[in-house]
Amino acid sequence: MKHRIVVLGAGYAGAYTAGNLARRLSPADTEITVVNAVPDFIQRQKGHQIAVGQQIEAPKLADVFAGTGIRLRLARVTTVDPERQIVAVADADGGGELGYDTLVYALGSHGDVEGVPGAAEHAFDIAGQPSALRLRERLDSLGRRGEGGSVLVVGDGLTGIETATEIAESRPGLSVALIARGELGARLSAGARSYLRQACDRLGITVLEHTSVEAVEARRVLCADGTALASDATVWTAGFAVSPIAAAGGLEVTENGRIVVDRIMRSVSHPNVYAIGDSVYALGDNGRPLPMSCGSAGYTGDQAIEAIVGRLTGREIANTKLVYTYYHISLGRRDGILQLVDDEGQAKPKYMGGRKAARIKSGLHKMSLWAISHPTLGVPKRKHRLASAPDATAKNAVASAGRAGA
Repeated sequence: MKHRIVVLGAGYAGAYTAGNLARRLSPADTEITVVNAVPDFIQRQKGHQIAVGQQIEAPKLADVFAGTGIRLRLARVTTVDPERQIVAVADADGGGELGYDTLVYALGSHGDVEGVPGAAEHAFDIAGQPSALRLRERLDSLGRRGEGGSVLVVGDGLTGIETATEIAESRPGLSVALIARGELGARLSAGARSYLRQACDRLGITVLEHTSVEAVEARRVLCADGTALASDATVWTAGFAVSPIAAAGGLEVTENGRIVVDRIMRSVSHPNVYAIGDSVYALGDNGRPLPMSCGSAGYTGDQAIEAIVGRLTGREIANTKLVYTYYHISLGRRDGILQLVDDEGQAKPKYMGGRKAARIKSGLHKMSLWAISHPTLGVPKRKHRLASAPDATAKNAVASAGRAGA
């Protein structure tokens, strides 16, 4: 009987991991199924570009996985039962259950709009394509009025900065404001913060620092100091949240629902479950939790691939690097900031700003998309066969991996 590997989610982490497992494991011994709610690979990091009307490539997952032997199940995950090793899904035909021997949990994250009254009802969350498209419709509507309009971006993290600058550059007829809870670009070096301010000034963005939003209404936001700010379109980028599915299924999770794993991305409560991407709480090589990011998706995916291949084939499990070395922020299509960080995650004095930084980020996105879209590249002449008793064979290797986030 084949070993059943089920991958939940086909974002950056899930699609990359599934493709590489198919590349390295023999189809004679393994059966890989990917469950995803939509048929396309969505470049989530480009949600702000989708919102302003840019055409972003979205390859069909059926084409991405063609020739790999991967089975694609278009369905929404509803529950995970790690005790029974079952995943329940819902689709147009009513759904069903999928059994697994190894589960890769890569359901990612979404915009956290639950903490502030009115945010879920009235604000736009660009972390998902449907909401980004709804924001596009609102921006188009404001443009058709011919009277301008006001856009308020709440949150000055990387997503908020990229969203505000993209809208300001692409829709110069709109008035754009960015709300920062503290100092604008607080995580950046002094030089990079100054560069960011200059970019906001150049694009006509109003920056409201040390401002906290307490409620969102249809046409305004209410701040903690009593100020009411008019807004024809409020974009919420103040944090991300994960699905409650892992917690509901009994997996050990953090307070905010991220799955706690050891050094090789293996769940500390259910060892045949691996978590990667935004869904995982993993400590990097510097002892700090890896941030939710495309870079972390790649690093955690690499480690899970090594762990699963090693465990199933009886090979030694290598520890891949788990690092975070820079912030990369786009400031529209022709400008950007590349901020280096040290081992403690603090900004180094050195940064890069301008067109070169923008080109580097664009190149990294293209490389990521290409790698995901070509999972069979470098297919070995002989794929790895499974060990007769993979869990027992790799017991010593797995035991040596320290628990990384209890």
